[in-house]
Amino acid sequence: MSGDNPESLMTLATVFCLRNLRKTMCYQGFRNKVCLRSDIFLPSEICDKLVNTYMELVHTDSNFEPEENFFQLFSDPRSTRLTRVQLREDFVHDRDLEAIRKQDLIELHLTYCNNLSSRSLKTLTCFRETLVSLCLFGCSHIFYRRGGAPLACNEDTEDEEDESPASRQALETDFNFQGFNRLRLLNLGGLPDEVDAETLLKPLKSLTSLDLSNVTLVGTAFLCQWKDRLASLVLYNLDLSEELVSTVVQLVNLRHLDVSRESRRTSKFKMTRKILTVVVQRLVNLVSLDISGHIMLDNSTVPHFDEAMGRPSIEPCKSSIYPFQELKRPLQFLGLYDTTLCNVTHIPAYKVTGSKNEDQVLNAIEAYTEFRPELAHRAINQLFDIARIQHCSQLLRALQLVIAALKCHKYDKSIQVTGSAALFYLTNTEYRSDQSVRLRREVIQVVLNGMEQYQEVTVQRNCCLTLCNFSIPEELEFQYSRVNQLLLKILEPARQDESIQRIAVHLCNALVCQVDNHHKEAVGKMGFVKTMLNLIQKKLQDRMCDQVMEFSWSALWNITDETPDNCQMFLNCRGMSLFLECLQEFPDKQELHRNMLGLLGNVAEVKALRPQLLTPQFITVFSNLLDSKADGIEVSYNACGVLSHIMFDGPEVWSMDEPRRDTVMDKMWDAIQSWDVSSRRNINYRSFEPILRLLPQGISPVSQHWATWALFNLVSVYPSKYCPLLIKEGGISLLEKVLELDSSQPETKDMARKVMEQCENFKEDPMETNHGQEVNYGQRG
Repeated sequence: MSGDNPESLMTLATVFCLRNLRKTMCYQGFRNKVCLRSDIFLPSEICDKLVNTYMELVHTDSNFEPEENFFQLFSDPRSTRLTRVQLREDFVHDRDLEAIRKQDLIELHLTYCNNLSSRSLKTLTCFRETLVSLCLFGCSHIFYRRGGAPLACNEDTEDEEDESPASRQALETDFNFQGFNRLRLLNLGGLPDEVDAETLLKPLKSLTSLDLSNVTLVGTAFLCQWKDRLASLVLYNLDLSEELVSTVVQLVNLRHLDVSRESRRTSKFKMTRKILTVVVQRLVNLVSLDISGHIMLDNSTVPHFDEAMGRPSIEPCKSSIYPFQELKRPLQFLGLYDTTLCNVTHIPAYKVTGSKNEDQVLNAIEAYTEFRPELAHRAINQLFDIARIQHCSQLLRALQLVIAALKCHKYDKSIQVTGSAALFYLTNTEYRSDQSVRLRREVIQVVLNGMEQYQEVTVQRNCCLTLCNFSIPEELEFQYSRVNQLLLKILEPARQDESIQRIAVHLCNALVCQVDNHHKEAVGKMGFVKTMLNLIQKKLQDRMCDQVMEFSWSALWNITDETPDNCQMFLNCRGMSLFLECLQEFPDKQELHRNMLGLLGNVAEVKALRPQLLTPQFITVFSNLLDSKADGIEVSYNACGVLSHIMFDGPEVWSMDEPRRDTVMDKMWDAIQSWDVSSRRNINYRSFEPILRLLPQGISPVSQHWATWALFNLVSVYPSKYCPLLIKEGGISLLEKVLELDSSQPETKDMARKVMEQCENFKEDPMETNHGQEVNYGQRG
C-alpha cells in the first residue's frame, strides 16, 4: 500500500513501458499483435514487475488497454525470465498460462480466475519442478474440462477460442500433484466439493503451508502426513469437530492456525475453554491464531470484576481469556472477529481482529480483504460508523486499507457500497490536512472505478458525494475527461434518482468553472450542452425550478464562456426556446434569470451568432429585463451586456421595425444610470477581453458606457483582484482612447478617468485569485 512517498523510479518506468509497449520494448507484428524486440533481454525482477503491474493496471485503470497476446511476450525464457507471478479474476485465460509454460516459475498465484479450465492444470505440470508456492484460490472452473475436452490437449492451442466457462459436468480426474517435489505453500481455497482433497494432495511430501478455506473434507486424518513440517494451516469455514481438533493438535510445528468462520450464525460447533486450552498447550510454536466467528462458551473468560487492574495488557499471565494464560509469550496475531472474546480487557496478542475499537476493526480489514471480502465488508462498515460518529485516529492506515479493498474487489458490490461510503467520511474537511496529493488521487481513482463499474444508486451517490470533498476542478484535473464522461452518463437516463441528479449537476457545474477553454471544448464535444438542456426540458415538463434546474443553467453559463463552439451547440439544441419557456414559467426565480442571462451574454460575445439573437421577440425580452431588480443588478446588468454586444454591430444589422434601436438604447442608458456603482457582484471574470473590445469605438456609445461602468464597478469594489488584471490586459491604453474619441459621452469619459485613477492608486501587490469569494455558481470569464 502506498503512503506519502513518491512512486519508485522502477514503478514509474514499468508503468510507462506498459502504456507504451510499441514505443519501448515491442513492435507491431502480424494482426496488430505486439512482439518483443529481438534485442530485448529482461531479468526476472523486471519481468515479474511488468506482469504483476500489468494485472493491476488492467483491474484499476479504465484508460489502460489490455493487449490480447501480452503473455506471449514472456514465452521464451532466453529473452524474458519470470519467477513470481500473481494473476487474478476473469482477465486470465488458459492461453495466457500456456504462453508462459516454458518459464521456471517459483511462485504462481491465481485468484478468482474463473476463466481457467483444466487446460491450465496441464500447464501447471510444466512448472512442477520449480514451483514452491501455488495459489488456486477461488478458481472454481480449473478442475473441469471445457466442453468435455480431455486433459491431454494439443500444445498448439493458444488461439483456440476458450472464452466459454468450463462445463460443470466434466470433472477432471487425471490431475494430481505428482512430481511437484519443491512445492511448499499451497492454497486450494474454494476447491469444488467433487474434488477429493486427500487424493489430490497425497503426492505432496514437503508442504509447510496449506490453505483449505471453504473446502469440504471427508476425513481429516490425512493432514497428519505433514505433522513434522506444516507451519501454517488455514481451515476457514470448515465445520469444526472433535475429530478435526484432535488431528490439528498433532501438527505440533504449526506457527499459524486459522479455524475461523464467516459468522457465528452458521456455526454448530461451540468453542470451549477445554478445546482452546488443548490447542495452546499442544501447539507450543503458535504465533498466530484465528478463531473468528465461533460461539464461545462463557467459561472461557475471567469474570469482569476479577480482571487484572490497570491498563490493558498483552502479558499472558494477565489474560482475560483463561486458556491464553498458558501462552509462553504474546501471540503476534489473534483473530477474534465476530466473537465475544474481542471485548475483554486483556488480550495477549500484538495484533487483534475484532469490533471493539478502531484498531481491531482496521486489523480485520487488513487481514481479511484479499480472500474474505464477506468479512472485510462488515469491518469496513464498522469503520464507516467510527469515521461518521466518532473520530478516526489512524486516518492514513484507514484510507489505505479501504483503497486496497476497493481495488482488490472492484466487482464486489457490497465492498463497493460500504467502501465508497467510508471514503466519503474519511476524506471530509476534518481529515483533509493529513492527506497527501498522492493519497487523495488514489481515492479519486477508486471512486471513479466504482462509478464506472456500478450503475446502482447507492454506489453512484456515495461516489459523487465523495468527489464533493475535493477541490474542484483542481484536484480532479488529472482525470478531467473521465470524470466528466462518468457524470454525463449518470445524468443520461430520463428519470434519475433526485439526489444523485442534484449532486452530479453540481459537480458538472464545478468542473467547468474556472478551467481552460480547451477543457470546456472537450467536455462540450462529449454532449455536455445537450445533457444540461435535456435536464432543463425535463424540469420544465414537471414545472419545477429546483437546484437541478438552476445548476444546469449555471453549468451552461460556465461552459459557454469564451467557447464559441459550445455557444453554437446551445443555439442548435433549442436553447433559446427553453430560455423563453423558463422565463415564462418561472417569472420570479431571480437566480435562474441571472444564470440564463449570464449564458446569453456569452452567446452575444460571438459575432457570428449574434444575428440569431436579433429578432423582435428576443430583443423585447432582453429590453424588458433591463428593468429587472432580480439578484441586485445582475439580471439587468447581464441583459444590458447582451444588448451592448448586439448594438456594437451597428444600425445596419437592425432590420426590424419594432422595437426601435434608439428606444432600446435609451432604456439601456436609463438602466445603467440606475445601478449602484459600489454593488458587490455575484460574478467572476478571468479576462476582460470581451468588455475591452467595446471601449475604442463610436458605433454604440451606450455599449462603450456599459463596458466602462463594468470596469469601474469591478476595480473599485475588488481592486486587488481586478486592477492588476486590467493593467495586464492593456486596459489603460484603451481607456485613454475613450477620452480621445469625440463620440464618447461626458459621463463615460468621467468614469474612464475614475477607472484609470483607481488603477494608478493601486499598489501592485501580487495578484490574488478569488479575493476569498466562493464562485462555484455564476462564473464569468
